[in-house]
Amino acid sequence: MTNRFLLALAACALPLAVAAQQAPGVTPTTIVLGQSAAFTGPAAQLGIQMNVGVKVYLDHVNAQGGVHGRKIELRTRDDKYEAKLCAETTRKLIEEDRVFALIGYVGTPTSAAALPIFTEAKVPFVGPFTGAELLREPFNRYIFNVRASYYDETEEIVEQLVSTGTKNIAVFYQDDNYGLAGLKGVELAMQRRKLKISATATVERNTTAVAAAVKKIIAVKPDAVVMVSAYTSIAAFVRAMKKAGSGAQFHNVSFVGSKALADALGDEGYGVAISQVVPFPWSPTTQIVREYQALLKAARITDYNFSSLEGFIVAKVFTEGLRRAGRDLTRERLIAGLEAMANVDLGDFIVRFGPNNHSGSKWVDLTMIGRGGKFVR
Repeated sequence: MTNRFLLALAACALPLAVAAQQAPGVTPTTIVLGQSAAFTGPAAQLGIQMNVGVKVYLDHVNAQGGVHGRKIELRTRDDKYEAKLCAETTRKLIEEDRVFALIGYVGTPTSAAALPIFTEAKVPFVGPFTGAELLREPFNRYIFNVRASYYDETEEIVEQLVSTGTKNIAVFYQDDNYGLAGLKGVELAMQRRKLKISATATVERNTTAVAAAVKKIIAVKPDAVVMVSAYTSIAAFVRAMKKAGSGAQFHNVSFVGSKALADALGDEGYGVAISQVVPFPWSPTTQIVREYQALLKAARITDYNFSSLEGFIVAKVFTEGLRRAGRDLTRERLIAGLEAMANVDLGDFIVRFGPNNHSGSKWVDLTMIGRGGKFVR
């Protein structure tokens, strides 16, 4: 066997050896990520908007040459905001699409269904669009939450209401893990103030069957209602409450999909309040918002909203984790890279991770739908 033949054989074997060492979803030139979200159905705008923000930022990174010479590809699957379907899409993303990591999932019940799957596969799960405690406690080293929790949001809402003398507070919530997380947050906030919720009522996910809930809640004549559901059911509930003569203040947590809710309510949205976990998307005084607006404008997208800004921030956090992970990319190196983001300013928005802390932000702001569907702070 000649030396020339041996050298040729070694040259052929080297790429195979390198490929064998690569993490799933990683090649010398690409990194493949996966996102499962609602892209059709009653909650579709949540998934669509989140995806817009993620993709705009990743496209920008790719236009700059990627991260350590690798372009980032995003594979998406539609789970319609249904838990069972999300379990299927997650398995397909991991087993068929062979993604490196998961990013920008949308929803509590869907993320809960995905949790045992990505945990067993040891796949990082970054920036889900949910504030549920089940993704925070117990600690899971594969989950990185970029946003504040529902407990943080409901504490801010209750503080605002009680500080202005409002104590007769009811809760309307989606009958699943998401709704229960929000309800628990309100209960805890009320207990800290030695108060009790006046009434609670539920709606089934992906429906607008709110008549029974309206009847139950309007009976206590609440001064305020904290609502924990998606925009279609919230819009139906608010309309029905107003039609029944309620003068209550209506407060939502951020997952409702602010822009989608404002669009769904039209003129009836005036005065409806929503807590937010990202900066005001229309305020160029914030550095990350200026960057967000500039990149959306370059992509010929003019629809600024909180959900796409959240996706944008999640993609920026993920990319910074990739940079810190280095060229020899593995899932463990990505986790280490994200955990090294101990106090990172993304542009007037601080993210703090650590080896024992995968909740990057506790930032909460309160907004309201103003005239013409415009938002005010």
